Amino acid sequence: MLIANAVLADGTTRHIDVERGRIAALLPAEADVPARDDVLDVAGALLLPPLVDGHIHLDKTLLGLPWIANQSAGNRVADRIEAERRVRAARTVPEAETGSNLVRQVMASGTLHMRSHVDIDNQLGLGNLHEVLKIRERFRDLVTIQIVAFPQSGILRSPGTAELLDAAIAEGADLVGGLDPVGIDGDLDGHLDAIFTIAGRRDVGVDIHLHDGGEGGITQLLAIAARATTAGLQGRTTVSHAFALGSVDADTAARTADVLAKAGIAIMSHGPGGAPIPPLSLLHRHGVRVFGGSDNIRDAWSPFGNGDMLERATMIAYRANFRHDHELQFAFDMVTGAAAHVLGIEDYGIAIGAAADFVAVDAGSVAEAVATRPRRKLVIKGGKIVARDGVLAV
Repeated sequence: MLIANAVLADGTTRHIDVERGRIAALLPAEADVPARDDVLDVAGALLLPPLVDGHIHLDKTLLGLPWIANQSAGNRVADRIEAERRVRAARTVPEAETGSNLVRQVMASGTLHMRSHVDIDNQLGLGNLHEVLKIRERFRDLVTIQIVAFPQSGILRSPGTAELLDAAIAEGADLVGGLDPVGIDGDLDGHLDAIFTIAGRRDVGVDIHLHDGGEGGITQLLAIAARATTAGLQGRTTVSHAFALGSVDADTAARTADVLAKAGIAIMSHGPGGAPIPPLSLLHRHGVRVFGGSDNIRDAWSPFGNGDMLERATMIAYRANFRHDHELQFAFDMVTGAAAHVLGIEDYGIAIGAAADFVAVDAGSVAEAVATRPRRKLVIKGGKIVARDGVLAV
């Protein structure tokens, strides 16, 4: 394929020669476009790298099922966990089916890489993991799916879960997860002992959900940073949500950011609607890698979400009060380059030798794309069109 007349993020127009699924050349706009049958003229569309969802729950979604009302009796994390246990106990459609519905939807919007957290507890065992492994295999030529073994019901309060997390890694999960060591399990050291022991034994990274706010949440962040450093997991440890960073004063957040940066801790934010958002610009200035994810999509936790990561960048920018073009570009990087870096996606981006994966939109700049969320004209994977105008072509 030769992609003609594509505008790149830096504003230049290029013709992109693709060979064997990779970018072979980036030709200047004045270069003659050869008369070839495989020329795809995008006529000045903005060509972007594929979107990356750094935090999704493929096993939780109810997408494609009749509407199920939210059954949580309160707004605490514990309330939502119990409500979800009731919903999933009543499920009759396998998670592989609803999760596949979601993968197809996000692919059509341009997401070709994702990190999915998968529930592991003493009620489910490894059932959800096996369902998501089926999804990963089904779409392995189209998207990359990184799996986190996630203790949604806690570890200490769900006896046997630590052993199940370890078994999940052995059966194909890529990282070990955690959840509010104090707020859910009530034992900071006990929870972290279990997670980091598994991570060390299996040589995998860590991704911990941390909803706990205030100084208590900061204490847990600092403990996670210390554990990651001791375990040699700098650059391989993520804290998802980290609401505490947005619920303390700027000086405390800055001091914590310095510790997180030194320990190589990445922070994932989905631009939460009902919780404090971490100070993204402050974290970035202090050297912390921040990236984005969609989190819950049409499930027992939330009726909202569609998996469109360009729209998610808009939501993050809105919640962070980003208004200038460079800030909108930063939000875009959270769902592209920064997320790809955290997930360890190789050969990512629009450069010679990289995978020929692209998203084409009608926008004059990255900032405009984030602000207006245009329909995806084309989604290209390995030099082949997989979606047109928001509809899958495969």
